Amino acid sequence: MAGFPKPVDDLITQFSKLPGIGRRTAQRLAFHVISLPTDRAMEFARAIIDAKEQTSWCPVCQNLTDGQVCVYCESSNREQSVICVVAEPRDVAAIERTREFKGVFHVLHGVISPSSNKSPDDIRIHELLARVDKGNISEVILATNPDTEGDTTALYIARLLRPFSVRVTRLAYGIPIGGHVEHADEATLLRALEGRREI
Repeated sequence: MAGFPKPVDDLITQFSKLPGIGRRTAQRLAFHVISLPTDRAMEFARAIIDAKEQTSWCPVCQNLTDGQVCVYCESSNREQSVICVVAEPRDVAAIERTREFKGVFHVLHGVISPSSNKSPDDIRIHELLARVDKGNISEVILATNPDTEGDTTALYIARLLRPFSVRVTRLAYGIPIGGHVEHADEATLLRALEGRREI
């Protein structure tokens, strides 16, 4: 872009690649970073690198972890027989904010979406089925977003779980149609968890 030195323009370009960040917001973020004292800017850069290098996917639930398994899977205080299935890791944080769910999670890393060329093989459904197949699972809560893709994914998974002796429930529609789990407030999510139903 004319008027900016190349390193600044490159930084703006990188910020603008983030979801929900337009060019003008990217410029504001870039200029904020440039205005930071060098040590603060280095802390920011180091946090990005550390997050990338030191986190991985939990081999059990596919959530983010910086250890062998995530904090939920390794906790003896969690109800390991109840799995809440969510689309993305950020949905785990949303459910946790209710402080009411005591089970464990399974992160799909997406939903079935023909328009985005995402098929069941592109998300972590096989890993969920393997967990249920091992036994000791009493309930699977399908907590995908209440939109077309989320409903399609939930129905598909429910159908795959029918041969197992496991209760399959769906979050109640306390979350508005077309809404997203990560944006729902704690009270709405709590109502949705309490009002889940069998499908």
